[in-house]
Amino acid sequence: MTDESRPEDDSMREVVERSRSGAPAVGEAVRDRFSSDEVFQRIIAAADEEVTSGGRELFFSGLAAGLAITITFMLYASMTASTDYHPILSVILYPLGFIYIIIGGYQLYTENTLPPVALTLERLASLPTLLRHWSIVLAGNFVGGAFGALVLSYGGVFTGETVDAAIYVSSGGFEVGFWSLFFKAAMAGLIVAGVVWVGFASTDSVSRMLVVYLAFLAIPLGELYHVVVSFTEVLFLFFEEGIPLYGAEVSLYTGLFEFVLPVLLGNTIGGVVLVTLVNYFQTSEQRLEEARFEGVTRRLTVPEWVLGRAAGRSYVPILDATEATLFANEGHRIMVPITNPRTDGPIVELASRIASDHEDGLVHIVHVVQAPERMSLSAGAGRIADASAEGMTGLREIAEGYDIDVSTSTVVSHRSFEEVFNMARRTRPEAVLMGWGDDQLWNAARAERPIDELTNQLPCDFLILNESDLDTSRILLPTSGGPDSALGAEVASVLSRTAGSEVTLLHVVDGPENRAEGEGFLTAWAAEHGLSDADRVVNDGGDVEEAIVEEAAESTLVIIGATEKGLLSRLVSNSLHLDVLHDVDCSVLLAERPSSRSLRDRLFGAGRYASGSVSGTVERDPDKSSGADLSETDAAEIGSTINEADEWVDDTGDASNAERDAGSDAENDTESRADDEPAQSAVITDHDDPIEDDDAVNDDGEDADAGDTSERRD
Repeated sequence: MTDESRPEDDSMREVVERSRSGAPAVGEAVRDRFSSDEVFQRIIAAADEEVTSGGRELFFSGLAAGLAITITFMLYASMTASTDYHPILSVILYPLGFIYIIIGGYQLYTENTLPPVALTLERLASLPTLLRHWSIVLAGNFVGGAFGALVLSYGGVFTGETVDAAIYVSSGGFEVGFWSLFFKAAMAGLIVAGVVWVGFASTDSVSRMLVVYLAFLAIPLGELYHVVVSFTEVLFLFFEEGIPLYGAEVSLYTGLFEFVLPVLLGNTIGGVVLVTLVNYFQTSEQRLEEARFEGVTRRLTVPEWVLGRAAGRSYVPILDATEATLFANEGHRIMVPITNPRTDGPIVELASRIASDHEDGLVHIVHVVQAPERMSLSAGAGRIADASAEGMTGLREIAEGYDIDVSTSTVVSHRSFEEVFNMARRTRPEAVLMGWGDDQLWNAARAERPIDELTNQLPCDFLILNESDLDTSRILLPTSGGPDSALGAEVASVLSRTAGSEVTLLHVVDGPENRAEGEGFLTAWAAEHGLSDADRVVNDGGDVEEAIVEEAAESTLVIIGATEKGLLSRLVSNSLHLDVLHDVDCSVLLAERPSSRSLRDRLFGAGRYASGSVSGTVERDPDKSSGADLSETDAAEIGSTINEADEWVDDTGDASNAERDAGSDAENDTESRADDEPAQSAVITDHDDPIEDDDAVNDDGEDADAGDTSERRD
């Protein structure tokens, strides 16, 4: 088999084709047999596509599967009547509905006891995500089955002896006990999940269909039960026979809770335990690594796995091969999300000064474009990316002036603020430095999903610059000892070396009697953070904001750390009532470091940042880590409308026009998305390869193509 080159934007399933043993996920000429690891890789690839589907897609796919099951029930009843209840001939067409489902790619609940469960076992999807997937698919199956039963009952599809045969077939489950139904259904669940495994292990369609037919034929021959078929049978009895809702031996209540429920539990346990777990443990520890599934290095934590978004993430994208390769060997990298290349130069300049303190410093400029809700990303992203690359030329020149490496990317997304966090989690920078203001990015944040879901577990340090005219010559750093003021100290220390900044430390105490203690604390804190040469000011007035405003009169930049409740979420919700941000005439840099709060704190309360005492000094209150009290505020409602048009490249507005043209192309695409469903994937374009120098020579010693531009879609 010829080994052909693959584009950088290979789909999830195509990535499996690059596995160590060459197991493909899509139809190709392959060897006769896959190893268990390769089968598992194909299942994971398919599951990753399914679990990220929207609720509408899953539901209607499940509904189609429910309607297909109606075909199985119809043929079962018809053949039973026409063959005079022959035990074998009557079930000969039973598998047809299931074959429809397999070929059509519909979502059947019992088939989902394998792929999404495998993803969950790998801690790439959380239990809440699995339950969401199951619930939507099962609801669709039941609605489809109910509609089919209604048509069979009132549409005149069954006539004469066929009606009697259908009633006979449907009533059989009422005569079987709860536990017998459970174990019969468990065996059926084993069969269905086994079909899924064998289907992924098959190398041709003929053998796959043969396995499907024989396996599903075993269900009626073995007098086993499938939950969607059973539900359809109960609803048929309810519509056709008029069985009571409750109070009889054969009623809708007994049908649902004494017939369908044990079958549902049995199918689930049989599929998950008897097939998925058994097959999972026969695979090797390298079952995913060899397929280059980069997501395995970023698995969910145990709390995230159990609680999903309540504890942080609920899903880890598997295919991050581009980002992982792109940034694997980089050193100190600062990611700079921007919205307007014409005006965001000061942000890039500050990031460049910080990165220049490291020999391997790199600034990654990410132009984040908020796309209109109705715009098709695939239709207009290319034109936007081209205009964006041209617009970032000046920013690249600013960064290169500091003798550091620079890379640029463009992200076009319907959820631009959320994409900043996604990008940070994928590329793992040392810090994110972004501007703060009433622009598209922050307006979009107020319209996206609750900001706490993004910010309760920051992927890295965040620095937010509110600049007027950036000048780092004289820095004021208020502190009372928390981790966020420590982050501010790192920035101040770097700027003192790279920009020759003069640093002044400020500590506020309550009254003159506490001055000596405050001076001792500030001296020790300065030494601890490499700022022994900084000027130190202790204010005994007790008013933090007034002290900052007073000292800031002689400063050009004030660095302020977060409090226990976080700066990012407060900036988005407009609930950061810190007057000093508006009372000072200089630039302000807000710093927030990832929290070490416990899971309980993140679920049931704001919690506190962990803060150890500085050696040789008293421990200061970590709640006032910035030297400013941010706690007494009122929550503001997050609901601002996304600004859909903002010129950001040059005076001609080429990029904006491209965005509007793309939006016009997709005018009829009015699909709405619920907040808890995955949005349309962002389109990410890398305009250069920041590690191309390392790859400039290929394995044969020849020069590689260093001018390659990769475009990827997440």
